[in-house]
Amino acid sequence: MDGCQNSDTNTTALGFCLLPSELIQSILFSLALPEIIRMKLVNKFLAYLISDRDFIRQCNLRSRSATWLFVYKKRWRRDATIHGFSDQSNRWFKVCIDDLMKQVLFYPGEDVYLLTASGNIFLFASNNQKVVIAVNLVSKTVKKIPPCPLGPRGTSSWRRSGMKLVPEPSGSGHFRFLFVELVETTPVVFEYNSETEKWHCREARESNGNNPRNDCMFLNAHNSPHESLVVAVGSDQTPLFILRPRLGNRERQPATTSNWANINDRRHVYGDGHMMILKSTSVDGSDRRRAAKVLSSIEIWGISLKSGNWEHVSNVPSEIMEQIGKPYGVMIGCLEARNGTIRAVLMSNFEGLWDITWLTYEKQSNIWNWMSLPDCKMKGANLAGITFSSGLSLT
Repeated sequence: MDGCQNSDTNTTALGFCLLPSELIQSILFSLALPEIIRMKLVNKFLAYLISDRDFIRQCNLRSRSATWLFVYKKRWRRDATIHGFSDQSNRWFKVCIDDLMKQVLFYPGEDVYLLTASGNIFLFASNNQKVVIAVNLVSKTVKKIPPCPLGPRGTSSWRRSGMKLVPEPSGSGHFRFLFVELVETTPVVFEYNSETEKWHCREARESNGNNPRNDCMFLNAHNSPHESLVVAVGSDQTPLFILRPRLGNRERQPATTSNWANINDRRHVYGDGHMMILKSTSVDGSDRRRAAKVLSSIEIWGISLKSGNWEHVSNVPSEIMEQIGKPYGVMIGCLEARNGTIRAVLMSNFEGLWDITWLTYEKQSNIWNWMSLPDCKMKGANLAGITFSSGLSLT
């Protein structure tokens, strides 16, 4: 359905449109949202059907339950492409954003990084212009966000787990963007509102024994294997509390603002008040200076709302570890926890080949699931961001 339609395609589309409307809707509901959006381009009848209010309402109810993984990749001075994979599909969907980005970028090949995504909104950071760019993939709109109170920031300043994108539930296309930064020694939360187009900031304070609520957002100000500094963010009227979760009596290590902490054969991934510890072993006979490694165990920890420390949640079962324990040279990942479900993606590279593993843990049932994602044709491309998202809709 991309590009020009040939005569066979037109004949097939015409035959499809002659089916009863109820059957057509049933078929459309079985498609992922990017496929439904492309179907609007087939002909006027399908565009009219998909634009119907009742169809949009039912479609949004279905699509908003899906969780998406988005990978942004680009080739030097070529196409800028977002690849999306849903937990309700079995293949990648490709969205080229070149035409949108040309409206705000100065020249092709500009250094752009995907920060985060939620609903229909995607945020990118431009390293050349030192700005954040908001893209709405459904309405096909793009705009630059005014500089935050800290001034212009490059991509290295934005690459942190302590940020959150919150779309407005009204379907207006507006959103809030929050991130935390240490100003001198005080964690400060900066929030941008797209409706007012203004920033405001609030300082966090020590919790003094106050426990955060279950519906708080957790923004990491810095991370280390021994202790992290996390800010619990509630509603506008709720004070921002500082949490300092600790992990037992483990050896102290340098802190970092990144969502990764690498210590020899142990790596930590942070997100949404949780931490994933990846332990690896070197492949026998390899040179440790450029050694390939294999994952040996994965642990999930969460911030205890009672003690404020890291609390063990679960380990990935050994039978899953046997399946995902492939050699790797470089590995990155992302982690999210939402509605009682923890999701993690590990993206590894070994000798130029990428491998992507999606892990899911249901807290209430204590069940782990995993899947190895199909190839999204990363060879020859630069990885420029990876993020989970949910709430994608037709409005």
